[in-house]
Amino acid sequence: MFSGQRLKEIREAQGMSQASVAKHLGISRSSYFNWENGKTKPNQKNLSVLAELFGVAETYFLSEHEIVEVYLELNEENRQEALRFTKALLEEQEAEKKKSPVIPLYSYKVFERLSAGTGYTYFGDGNYDEVFYDEEIDHDFASWVFGDSMEPTYLNGEVVLIKQTGFDYDGDVYAVDWDGQTYIKKVYREEDGLRLVSLNKRYGDKFAPYDEDPRIIGKIVGNFMPIEA
Repeated sequence: MFSGQRLKEIREAQGMSQASVAKHLGISRSSYFNWENGKTKPNQKNLSVLAELFGVAETYFLSEHEIVEVYLELNEENRQEALRFTKALLEEQEAEKKKSPVIPLYSYKVFERLSAGTGYTYFGDGNYDEVFYDEEIDHDFASWVFGDSMEPTYLNGEVVLIKQTGFDYDGDVYAVDWDGQTYIKKVYREEDGLRLVSLNKRYGDKFAPYDEDPRIIGKIVGNFMPIEA
């Protein structure tokens, strides 16, 4: 299994920033952050680029890599003892798994360029991450939440689900496209424009004049923290 912690450790050991690695791979910093944070994992192409960048084998980024290294340092007697112990643990694990109900997980494609903070260009090149949740919710598209301006309801690192609609009610939460950026905000329609309001009181309101053509992309119909598949 891909280990975001091992990626973080080698990046820091080689003195590289998240932003510089993301730029090298041609992805957003937010997507790279999700790798290190364990929310998503790189595809095979990006994994190969990471291995080349850091000068390691692709298997280096597997959580099992460290276990294999330690195992190979054991003598033959201790290897057999480690193997017996591991098999016993596996049998216990499988027995516990049979007692637990299987919960179906649903796949969501999550676009990376939507912000609950300062805003990002609307979906950019259309890159997305695949995440999973234990409930199937009707929506048109999903996106990450970045920043804390919509806390405590929408947390940094969560997924928001968006249904493409027009404006319904003052005070509902929408995705709004304005001035080349997209925001998740409570929206109030006023005479001269849209007032965009954060839930976090530390942030002031934003005002989008109608003559700057602000557009309601859709209404936020759900949010969740992804479940590891």
